[in-house]
Amino acid sequence: MVKQKTIKNEISLIGVGLHTGKEVKMTFKPAPINNGYTFVRVDLEGSPIIEADANYVVNTQRGTNLEKLGVKIQTSEHVLAAFVGCDVDNVIIELNESEPPIMDGSSKYFVEAIEKAGIEEQDAERKYYVVKEVISFTDEATGSEIILMPSDEYQVTAMVDFGTKVLGTQNATMKNLSEFKSEISDSRTFSFLHELETLLDNGLIKGGDLNNAIVYVDKDISESTMENLKKAFGKESIAVTPNGILDNLTLHYPNEAARHKLLDVVGDLALVGCWIKGKVIANKPGHFVNTQFAKKLAKIIKIEQKNHIPVYDLHKEPLMDIHQIMAMLPHRPPFLLIDRILEMSDSHVVGLKNVTMNENFFVGHFPDAPVMPGVLIVEAMAQSGGILVLSTVPDPENYLTYFMKIDNVKFKHKVLPGDTLIFKCDLISPIRRGICHMQANAYANGKLVAEAELMAQIAKKQ
Repeated sequence: MVKQKTIKNEISLIGVGLHTGKEVKMTFKPAPINNGYTFVRVDLEGSPIIEADANYVVNTQRGTNLEKLGVKIQTSEHVLAAFVGCDVDNVIIELNESEPPIMDGSSKYFVEAIEKAGIEEQDAERKYYVVKEVISFTDEATGSEIILMPSDEYQVTAMVDFGTKVLGTQNATMKNLSEFKSEISDSRTFSFLHELETLLDNGLIKGGDLNNAIVYVDKDISESTMENLKKAFGKESIAVTPNGILDNLTLHYPNEAARHKLLDVVGDLALVGCWIKGKVIANKPGHFVNTQFAKKLAKIIKIEQKNHIPVYDLHKEPLMDIHQIMAMLPHRPPFLLIDRILEMSDSHVVGLKNVTMNENFFVGHFPDAPVMPGVLIVEAMAQSGGILVLSTVPDPENYLTYFMKIDNVKFKHKVLPGDTLIFKCDLISPIRRGICHMQANAYANGKLVAEAELMAQIAKKQ
């Protein structure tokens, strides 16, 4: 089992936003299990949170830009790529502006900060999406395409063709995530001269200089353009090197442009929300095609997770039988609605109930066509969750469990006499002060029959 990871200590970086030109302080903070990557705008009232989620992508002009309830995060991809490349699952990213600092235009400084903060394992299993068949997305307008195929490792290949003399066809490959730090992270963002002129005309790249973006000169530079560039970058003179790069900038790699495109793919696919076991082949990638593919993949994963039915050996000796359950839970028949506990960890519990015709509730609940009441299925899920939260105290027999909230309840199939119900409850957040917040699913006959988001609290008996 691969454990989730977060950083050990908080750490801050200060720089300027590439497009806003504003000085920004960015702080990385440790985050709880299943948090993922979350941005926090500490400069705004209430410090609103924007999750790194593909569904929050609003535009991809010169970066991957997120927006939730009117709150924006610009150019998120380099920071997210750093956390994926450093094998970190959960982190809080605080910003006092809308845009992370551009630093040198790569992920290098973010990787260094993460390593300085330290990385530690957490007591929860990492979630993977294992690719079983080819998934693809094509942008018909540009011909850009992303293909995801089965592989034991997360691998990425980026193939770019810019169709210019100064920068033609390039490829870059990351065979294993462990290569990200040494082979990919220091690859800097780049632009072509004709794009730069447009960006300057539109008041963008206010924080740009010739140290945080490679500029490829794909056209003759007029005298007026040269003067505008000097002014924009605060330079007394600007030259074009023999390899077609603006000013005296040395490339880290001959294929640095392709490596940076690969970096962007890693950062954009972080928006899927789960780790990928598969090989990505990106042909002419860009933020639009990257994020459209991320949205498609996230939707596929959500559907598969909904339809995934866990399998348990019902003949195996249970973790807890009915006597052990009654020693912990205060409930008694006919309101004790679980018969066994099959599994339990710090973050999940699996319970079981055999539904028989002589259940008390079948007497009045459609006696001629008996159906288990949905509210009792929810109660049974909650009792399974109660075992999990009561296991955190030394004297569970002295506690009672109370509902605080029930959300997003759905009933999908009828539960009938003779069915065996399996209840799986997973923590959404760690148990604190006896409060348990969990996602609960009920299964029978190889189907998901009910689901709910539950919150309960244990309290000592008076």
